Amino acid sequence: MRDNFRLLAVAALVTSVTIVAGCGKKTEETGSDSGTVPLPSAATMGEQVVLTAEEYLETEPFAGANRRRGEKQAQICKACHSLNDGGPNMIGPALHGFFGTEVGSRGGFEYSAVMRNADFVWTPEALNAWLAQPGRFLPGNRMTFAGVLKQEDRDDLIAYLLAATTAPPSD
Repeated sequence: MRDNFRLLAVAALVTSVTIVAGCGKKTEETGSDSGTVPLPSAATMGEQVVLTAEEYLETEPFAGANRRRGEKQAQICKACHSLNDGGPNMIGPALHGFFGTEVGSRGGFEYSAVMRNADFVWTPEALNAWLAQPGRFLPGNRMTFAGVLKQEDRDDLIAYLLAATTAPPSD
């Protein structure tokens, strides 16, 4: 009986925290009436322009992003993904070289049917929407990650990943 009460109390707390976290200034994620555009989903991404990592890093918001903060945030990514060139697939696929690739298309990793059947390219725009709420971006995916709420944090993380998972240009 006590355990059931504890579970109900925890569920109520998590629900209330989630509701509070969804309120306020998070209009870029929630798409409220403030005039901001909601983040796309995999189904609404549309055609994407694919640039090089260097080109993305020269444009805002990534040019002004704090990659050191992004590197710290990437520690959570590294729990399931390798970032290094030639790194192994882990619980999630290796991420080196993933920008500009079709979702679910890289060899050596068993993607879910949802990922294999999705139709988008990994661009910073797609990753931004994915990182905000993976389950909303692509319902049914297997990634158990709640998301990165703050846009600034996502910008920093994406800027870091653009640099860390891309081969340096050859001279």
